[in-house]
Parts: sequence; structure tokens; C-alpha cells
Amino acid sequence: MTGLTGDELANEIGDLLPYLRRYARALTGRQQSGDSFAVATLEAILSDPAPISQETDLRVALFRAFHNIWASTGATVDPSSADTGLEKQAQKRLAQLTPNTREALLLRTIEEFRVEQIARILGVEEEEAAELVDIAYAEMARSVSGRILIIEDEAIIAMDLESMVSDLGHDVVGIARTEKGAIDLAASQDFDMILSDIQLADNSSGIDAVNRILDTHGDCPVIFITAFPERLLTGKGPEPAFLITKPYTEEQVKSAVSQAMFFASSEAIKV
Repeated sequence: MTGLTGDELANEIGDLLPYLRRYARALTGRQQSGDSFAVATLEAILSDPAPISQETDLRVALFRAFHNIWASTGATVDPSSADTGLEKQAQKRLAQLTPNTREALLLRTIEEFRVEQIARILGVEEEEAAELVDIAYAEMARSVSGRILIIEDEAIIAMDLESMVSDLGHDVVGIARTEKGAIDLAASQDFDMILSDIQLADNSSGIDAVNRILDTHGDCPVIFITAFPERLLTGKGPEPAFLITKPYTEEQVKSAVSQAMFFASSEAIKV
């Protein structure tokens, strides 16, 4: 990245920022705390841009700068500072995990870094990075299981999602294709998590369906699926902590489901 002007570097970082914020939110479980770490990362880069400008891969450099901030705070959040009982429960679970496992898993599955890139971001050897990912899968899968409501209008995709979450030990309580169908299904079933597409069969909104369900049934983890993540990662309002981009991989879905169930909380988004 040598030779970039300050404005060019700022523009390239700006293009990557929505994905750093997505990662930070998934890592911390909350939009506010995730954004705080992202802002601290940008402030550190502005204060001393030399380390990031020396890296040939800007995305790796940006995430490594984030992890320097994350590690310097102890990489945890005090459960007593959590806003709700659900967040306190999530932070208690977080403290029980092997250090760096969740970070490695998210970097691999959600942000799709290669193992050698994860090693550079975390400052570990490649072999250790690969082992951290494997440990994370095992620990997340053992942490919790529950009942999942799927909102997806394409039958093949819905069946695929159902198979993936069932493999993790979760029960699928039903599949809805429209906003109304999702609301009706939620009224008739008990569920612990929602996995929802954004655009539904009758041009209704998965976001609206989820917001209405959460307003009625209370807080629960939510994962949104979309081909256009930049429409939700704008920084202009509440955003989902867990967001999967189409086309997705089985690894991404299973990781996001385990992460969302692990934190057991979500925020409705109004867009």
C-alpha cells in the first residue's frame, strides 16, 4: 500500500469499514460496543498510520489494528456493565471460551479470511490459527441449542437452511415465505431464534416481519440473510449483529447460528 495518498488510504478504509463493523458487532454481541471498538481502531490509525501503510493487504492491516485495540482491553466486556440480563448471560458464556477461538472463527467464516491471514491478524502461527477455528466450532456447538423459526421464500434455500441448523442440534419450528406468514407462525410456535431473508415472496419485508415479531414476543437472537449487506451496514441506525451475505457457505451459516445462539440477544432494526 505504499504510495497511497492520505485521501486514497482513507477512501479504501472507508470501503472496508462496514465489514469491520459487522465483525466487531458479531464479536461483541452488540452494535454499540462493536462500533466503539471500530471507532477506537480508526482513531489509532489516524494517530499513527505507519503500521497500516506498511502492510500489502489493507484488509488484513485494518483487522490487525482492530485486534491490537481489542487485545489491549483484555478482549472481554464486564458482565456487570451489560444493559440486560441477556447480555450478562452472553458475557458470562464469553468468559468461558478458549481465548481467540471466537475471533478466529468469525474471521474465517463470516469475513472469509484465509488461515494465514487470520494468523497475521491475531499475531499467531498458522497452525495455531487453524486449531483455534476447530476449537471454536466445538465449543460453540456445545454451548446452546434451541428452536429456530426460518423466514425464507425460496423453498430450496429454506430446506438447505433447515438441514444446516438441524445438523447443529437445533429444531426448526417452521418456515414462512411472507411477512404475514412469519407473524402467524410466530404466534403459533415457541422459538428461540429467527433466521430471516430480507426480501420475501410477495415483496414483503423480512425486516418488518422480524421487527413486528420482536415487538410482540420480546428479544431473541436474529440472523438476517441478504445479497446486499451494504444496505443494512450504513451506520445510520440500528443494525443486525448477525448478517450473512448471499451466496453463503454452510460454514458461514453454522458459525452465525452458533454465534447468535451463544449471545442469545438481538436488536430489531428499523429501515
